[in-house]
Amino acid sequence: MGHPGTLPVINREAVKHVLKMGAALGGELADYTEFDRKSYFYPDLPKGYQISQYKHPLVKGGTLNGVALTRIHLEEDTARSVHDTGEQSLIDFNRSGIPLMELVTEPVIESAKAASDFAKELQLLLRYLGAGEANMEKGEMRVEANVSVSPGAEKGTKVEVKNLNSFRAVERAIEYEVKRQSDMLKRGERVVQETRGWDESKQETFSQRVKEESHDYRYMPDPDLPKLYISELPRMHKEVLRKELPELPWEKRKRYAHDIGIKETDIELFVRNKVYERLLEGHVIPAFSKDKETFALAVNYIVSDVVGLTSRLGENAKELGVNFVNMVKMLKKGEISSRGAKDILHILLRDGGDPMTIATKQSLLQESGHDKLLILVDGIIKEHPEAIREYKNGKESALHYLVGQAMKKSKGSANPQLLSKLIQEKISS
Repeated sequence: MGHPGTLPVINREAVKHVLKMGAALGGELADYTEFDRKSYFYPDLPKGYQISQYKHPLVKGGTLNGVALTRIHLEEDTARSVHDTGEQSLIDFNRSGIPLMELVTEPVIESAKAASDFAKELQLLLRYLGAGEANMEKGEMRVEANVSVSPGAEKGTKVEVKNLNSFRAVERAIEYEVKRQSDMLKRGERVVQETRGWDESKQETFSQRVKEESHDYRYMPDPDLPKLYISELPRMHKEVLRKELPELPWEKRKRYAHDIGIKETDIELFVRNKVYERLLEGHVIPAFSKDKETFALAVNYIVSDVVGLTSRLGENAKELGVNFVNMVKMLKKGEISSRGAKDILHILLRDGGDPMTIATKQSLLQESGHDKLLILVDGIIKEHPEAIREYKNGKESALHYLVGQAMKKSKGSANPQLLSKLIQEKISS
């Protein structure tokens, strides 16, 4: 807020996070860096300048999601303007002055979808690196899209859409701005370089202020902050940072596809969701890594059933672990049916517990006793002579009908695979 006597301080961890980001993205990490004053006035910046970086950013270059980067630098966040309070606007200073990482791309993104995909990958990387949750709805990450429909045109054709706070807004705002600018050019009008906002209710951009050129900001080194020589900070050396990097999202995708054999369509679920990743890495892979068939079965249940159940049960859903593995083993052994597995999963996620105990209590264990099933099969064959004749005449669906009738009679407790085998043996004997 620019109160007399207050001085800024460089946040050590914020500097490290930006450098680590640069290391992950293959950027050039600075040795010498400094902070500058970027002079402009706006209600959310009453002291008349923002502490930022200009000539000497922490990181230059790099690539993310196939998009070339210009720079990654550190600056202070401004206050937040609130415009939904009637005829007046309010300024919230609670976030002003905290470290803000700004990542700038080269002008190579050619569609709204590509811009949204880039932002999603950026959010994911920030979470992997532990730099923050980057929740857009909470204002922890914002996207500002510079849009021009005239590549290579003279300066003055770029429009910046500020503070987009959802991936949907990113796509909609860019699509709207492309159409708006294209229509202006078709009418023979000139696109003015400006800053625009996004009105979610109207689904359109609106003019905020004329956009300055870099020289209009009158950058000057901040006299209150020391110059930084990264080589004098051992914890921030390139080699140290690279050793601290976790497995990155694109590395994990490659491992899941080539080393583990997860289907391409399923990989993203485990890359982007920590709960499912913990279940996969901590339990499913150790239990079934040498049994590809059972591993695929377990992954399929996570993707098709666990995801659906957790979305319905919400925050009350309990995390699965060894209980899930034991349930898959019971399914593989034929102790429970696929229908029984779904019922057990629902109870495990809702209440927790042991799958064998749940199966016993809910009468979900499959009957696999040979003698008991033979008695059941004999009864079914006597009761459905017409279906027997149809099966002998080559109608395969008749066998499915007979198995279904037997399952119905056993109230779902019989093993359907064994039933099918016994029925065929009886008919052909």
